Amino acid sequence: MSFRFIAALLISGALAPSFSQTTVIKMGTIAPDGSPWHQILLDIGEKWRQSSGGRIKLIVYAGGKLGDEPGLVDKLRVRQIQAAALSAGLCDIEPAVKALQLPMMFANYEELDYVRDRMAPRLEALIEKRGFIVLNWGDVGWVHFFTKTPAVRLDDMRKLKLFSWAGDDQVVQLWKANGFRPVALAATDILTGLQTGLIEALPTAPLYALLNQSFGLAPYMNDVKWAPLIGATVISKTTWNTLAPADRDNMLKAARDAGQSLRGGIRRMGDEAVVAMQKRKLTVVHADAAVVADWRKQAESVYPKLRGDMVAADLFDEVVRLRDEYRARVRTK
Repeated sequence: MSFRFIAALLISGALAPSFSQTTVIKMGTIAPDGSPWHQILLDIGEKWRQSSGGRIKLIVYAGGKLGDEPGLVDKLRVRQIQAAALSAGLCDIEPAVKALQLPMMFANYEELDYVRDRMAPRLEALIEKRGFIVLNWGDVGWVHFFTKTPAVRLDDMRKLKLFSWAGDDQVVQLWKANGFRPVALAATDILTGLQTGLIEALPTAPLYALLNQSFGLAPYMNDVKWAPLIGATVISKTTWNTLAPADRDNMLKAARDAGQSLRGGIRRMGDEAVVAMQKRKLTVVHADAAVVADWRKQAESVYPKLRGDMVAADLFDEVVRLRDEYRARVRTK
C-alpha cells in the first residue's frame, strides 16, 4: 500500500463522523415528577440505552426544574438542552401546531386522531425546518375550565381572571378582544396564582389538574370539551445528526411506540382523574346541549380571526376538510 493511500485512509477516518462516543441528551419537561408522561420518557431513555449499547444516555428534568415551556424552548435554541417534551410550548417552535388545538373544532378523540395522523407529516416537516425532529406525538387531554366559583356559560368565564400561557401574546390579545380577562403566567406559577387570587379560572386537562393539585384551589370543572391539548417530544436536529443512523432508527421507533402506547392510557387516566377529583370535593358543572351549542357558536364566530392570522389559511382549511371528511365517513357507516 502506498503512503498516499494510507494517508488518504487516515484523513478520511479523521473527517468521518464518530459514532462510538457516549452521547448525553438532556431533556426538559414540565410534566410532574412521577407522572405518566415523565415515566414514559424514562422508559424511552432506557430503551435508547439498551439499543445503543450504552452509548445514548437520556437525562430527564421533569416538573419544571428547568423552567416553564417557553424557557425550555429557549434552552433548546441555545443548546443548553437537546430535547424537550412539550405541550402548548410546541407552538413556540412552530405556530402551525395550533391548527390541531382550535376551540370546539373536534367533538371527540376519533376526529382528532383522524386529522392529526394525516396532518402529522406536514407539521413534522415544518418543525424540522425550525431545527427540531419530532420523536412522537402525545396527548395531555381535553381542556376543561377549572374555576374558583361555578361557571356554566362562556359569559360566566368572562367575569373571571383567566390563566393564559406566558409568552403567547397573540392568544392573550385574542382573549381580551372577546371579552375575557386573561392573565399571562408561567405554568410553574399556576398554583401561586390561584392561591393569591391572581387567577380565578384555569383551562387545563383533568389529569394535569389532578397531578399538580390545582383542582383543590379551583374546585369547579365545567364539562365542556374546549379543545384537545396535544404535545410532542422533540430533539434538536443538530444533536440528531451526530448520532449513528442505526441509533436514530432505534430511537425513533422506541419513541413512536411509546407515544402510541401512552395515548390510550392517558385518555383513560383523564377520565379516571375526574372521578378521583370528585371524591376529593371537585364539583363537575354540567352544561346542557343548548349551552354547549352556544359555546360552539361563540367559538366558531372567532374562526375568521384565527384563520390566516393565528393559523395559516391553508392549514386551517385542511383541518376543517379532514374533520368533515371523517364525519361524513361515520355518517355513511
